[in-house]
Amino acid sequence: MRISRQQEKIVCQMGRRERDLFLELLPLYPRTPAAHRKLSKSSILPDAEAAQKLLDDALAEQRDQNRQLLEQLMLDLARFQVQPTGLKLVLSEADTEWLLQVLNDIRVGSWVLLGSPEDPHTVEQLTEETVPNLWAMEMSGYFQMHLLKALTGD
Repeated sequence: MRISRQQEKIVCQMGRRERDLFLELLPLYPRTPAAHRKLSKSSILPDAEAAQKLLDDALAEQRDQNRQLLEQLMLDLARFQVQPTGLKLVLSEADTEWLLQVLNDIRVGSWVLLGSPEDPHTVEQLTEETVPNLWAMEMSGYFQMHLLKALTGD
């Protein structure tokens, strides 16, 4: 993947393989199970059940909005150009940060679906069910790394 800055934009050029992986990865959003996010580890909060429902509703609304934005991005030919040789992705810094959040949800959600292993690279039992989670976790991390480098200028 080649990433460059052009004025206020970040331009990502992907080859065919990266494009195919990226296009297979994005529809996995959202990946983090809704029940994974808890308001508090303790149950000492007043009206904890109502507060947790508020959090769950807000997160569901955010996921729906992100899903819509992701669909819009993929249809925006000025920013998301699927080409015979790969993919050209043109993002503002704000779009890049948002896409990092989407990819992070896929990465963390895949880790949770793997059972939250301390070291995911040593998952003992790779099965037909766990391999896609490991793949999604690694691929989202790969794309995150490149986007972070573009943002930080490394």
